[in-house]
Amino acid sequence: MAIELKDIENVATELGAKFDEFKKTNDKRVEAVEQEKATLAGQVETLNEKLTELEQVKKGLEILQKQQNRPGTTDAAREEYKKGFDKFMRKGDASEIETKSLNTGSDADGGFAVPEELDRTILELERDMSPMRQVCSQITVSTPDYKKLVNLGGAGSGWVGETAARPETNSPTLAQITATMGEIYANPAASQTSLDDMFFDAEGWLSAEVAYTFNEEEGAAYLLGDGTNKPRGMIAGAMATTNDDTRPFGTIQNLVSSATSNVSGDELITLIHSLKQGYRGGAGWMMNNISVSKIRLLKDADNNYLWRPGIEAGAPSQLLGYAITENEDMADMAANANSILFGNFARAYTIVDRIGTRVLRDPYTNKPYVHFYTTRRTGGMLTDSNAIKVLTQAAS
Repeated sequence: MAIELKDIENVATELGAKFDEFKKTNDKRVEAVEQEKATLAGQVETLNEKLTELEQVKKGLEILQKQQNRPGTTDAAREEYKKGFDKFMRKGDASEIETKSLNTGSDADGGFAVPEELDRTILELERDMSPMRQVCSQITVSTPDYKKLVNLGGAGSGWVGETAARPETNSPTLAQITATMGEIYANPAASQTSLDDMFFDAEGWLSAEVAYTFNEEEGAAYLLGDGTNKPRGMIAGAMATTNDDTRPFGTIQNLVSSATSNVSGDELITLIHSLKQGYRGGAGWMMNNISVSKIRLLKDADNNYLWRPGIEAGAPSQLLGYAITENEDMADMAANANSILFGNFARAYTIVDRIGTRVLRDPYTNKPYVHFYTTRRTGGMLTDSNAIKVLTQAAS
């Protein structure tokens, strides 16, 4: 069934209505006499869960609409290679792949590059599903490694008269950062019977299976990875409570909450303003769903809720005017946990993908199933430690 804009708009309208009901019920809970609080608290929790459910439905419909609206390729050479790859998947016959020059070649272990369109589809599916890919910068490279030169400042400047001499200034301080790369793999299996079925979309099945598997592994690595055979995560490195002027390059500033399992509106505002103004354009929040449910209860001094639902198609929910990215790899609010991020994630972190995904067909290991051992190199690097701030819960 095709996902239409009106379907998303209907869910968004229901989301807005439920938020109004949630506000009224929660306000009554706060104002209620003691014996009524337990009942109203249960109603608030139910409505809070309903808001979460409606947000997820809305996001899911938006993802499906993006996927069905993507244009297909019409390039004849790519289509020819694609047909050869389909034959390889179904029958194990690689003869047509080996004769093509487009996006081909074999590994030492006999694997073949997937068609360019399929490779791009896998990345697009991952982008739809992955919170990190949705907000961070992404580049594709053709080499095993990727390095970038960044300016740490220090270049001198000054004012001079119209005819005065221009003295030499200090040279800027430069640093080289390198993406930490790793090889990720998936090994989906399909029965030979299904592959023999001409109506079975073998490429669509492979792209979906690989994208889901890659997304689960990559998401955690891009955020928290230790850099051992995997990317080094965005917040896996050093942190300090010192400000941008005194903190060393590559160290992220964290602000410590006064509570172990909650946060106040004032602390969220402080987190926003700890980020320099130049980074706030395009900035947003990142937290998990449980943290969002707690945030929904917060109000400002004028009794206005700090959280607002995204009631238009494609619009995320917002906190204090900034979009929220829900990422279930973020920690729950607990002692010492880094539970909330605020920053310009596109400037803070870069995801680096090595061009090309390769597949090794294995019909022998698990008969009558055919496994498709699929690999790709990917990595990431913290490019600007000043572009992100972390809220850390109190120790006790």
